[in-house]
Amino acid sequence: MKLTKSIVFALSLGLILVSFAHAGKDLDTVKDKGFIQTGVNGSVFGFGMPDEKGNWAGLDVDTARAVAAAIFGDASKVKFTPLSAQQRFTALQSGEIDILTRNATRTLSRETQLGLNFVTVNYYDGQGFMIAKDAGITSAKQLDGATVCVLPGTTTEQNAADFFRTNKMKWKPVVIESTAELAKTFFAGRCDVLTSDASQLAGARAKAANRDDYVILPEIISKEPLAPAVRHGDDQFRDIVDFSVLAMINAEELGITSKNVDEMLKSTNPAIKRFLGVSAGNGKALGLDEKWAYNIIKQVGNYGEVFEKNVGINTTLGIERGLNALWTNGGLMYSPPFK
Repeated sequence: MKLTKSIVFALSLGLILVSFAHAGKDLDTVKDKGFIQTGVNGSVFGFGMPDEKGNWAGLDVDTARAVAAAIFGDASKVKFTPLSAQQRFTALQSGEIDILTRNATRTLSRETQLGLNFVTVNYYDGQGFMIAKDAGITSAKQLDGATVCVLPGTTTEQNAADFFRTNKMKWKPVVIESTAELAKTFFAGRCDVLTSDASQLAGARAKAANRDDYVILPEIISKEPLAPAVRHGDDQFRDIVDFSVLAMINAEELGITSKNVDEMLKSTNPAIKRFLGVSAGNGKALGLDEKWAYNIIKQVGNYGEVFEKNVGINTTLGIERGLNALWTNGGLMYSPPFK
């Protein structure tokens, strides 16, 4: 039987729709449970750790809450699993967690060989070095012969080896399995230097008994784009996680905050109306309620709010926006159009 072009097109469209309808196995699992199981670090101040009352806080924690707000309309519909650097990817691959929001660097091998999809970067970082101030060292190029505390099986370990080799310096790695023990080992004086992402160094220094006794050296020796990750195989879930991060960035671009979001519902700006679901379309495209982005900003905040609350210049960490500023302010945070 000869098929007309219109019939072929209709059949093709039907296959696409059927494929989309059956996509979303990870999303279906999350909806059936009624919450998102999220892998976090558990011991990085400002990014992901519980306080003395067991309440989780941090930039990565708020990122997970944004996804919960998008899917359920309730940012509290999330549970946290603390994971070491060695556990994090296996936990995601095995289905123990639904999403990883734990200072994980996006790399080619992780995205391909491990079967993971990283989404939009939620923190641009780089590896640095911290040392006791009384050592009198002002540059990482003065670290020849140093003992260096480092996590195993991470980009950090490889970057440090490359740095010392490139600069023809010797070093002795002191390999510690967990982030919390890594900092304790350094502060106990068992190694000369602690190397990690600069954000983790700032977090460790903030928790030190005498934080002013330590300095973070000026050299940044790597690019560490830290991003949430999901498993391969569910494009719809991946899109939702991706655009949940982007929603916080886009809201900051549009001047929408958790405090003014209700007033912004009255805006005549077409971009704001689409973003907040006053004009329908974005929610349907993601398979979510049209108020999904509104719920994120109302309950969690825009990216600037989340950054400043957890790690910003007025917090104990005192981190400036830098690369994590909006593109309009010289940073790398940039959202595509929401339409």
